[in-house]
Amino acid sequence: MARIPYADPDKAPEPVREALDRLPPLNIFRMLANAESVFRPYLRFGDALLTDLDLNGLLRELAILRVSQLTPNAEYEWVQHEPIARAVGASDEQIAALERGEIGADCFDAVQRATLRFTGEVVVDAHASDETFAELAALLPPRQIVELLLVIGQYMMLARVMTTLELELDEPATPGTIRFNP
Repeated sequence: MARIPYADPDKAPEPVREALDRLPPLNIFRMLANAESVFRPYLRFGDALLTDLDLNGLLRELAILRVSQLTPNAEYEWVQHEPIARAVGASDEQIAALERGEIGADCFDAVQRATLRFTGEVVVDAHASDETFAELAALLPPRQIVELLLVIGQYMMLARVMTTLELELDEPATPGTIRFNP
């Protein structure tokens, strides 16, 4: 059971209720809806990270799974994003390698390995080493590096909400159904 109640859509202010009506009925959305003043802006930001980046969708999802894997008890995030990762091209071999923490596995190409290494250092150390940063900067333009950092930060924050508030697991949403248009 979650540590605090999920927002009740029937008792939520109209803008929050309208937003919830457009989303899959996931616990994460119902929990975030408690933050009424930032819920809709948060959803627009999250939508942009999932749909409007120049960063390749597979790199985004590999980074999200890496954040989940490195965050104790962040199973909720993994359960929701594994199907999305598969939908954007992650292979069974890549998913299995990530589950084992084998970010240098041959199933990943050079950009994917650099992204996973960079993500791990940012999550664990809050800073990428000069070597890892230089490797990634040789492979991705500045825009995509900043977008990657925003994705990493966003999913670190979500993992902490999910784990601290002890959200119950939901069945994964169908990839492509989480789209918020205010």
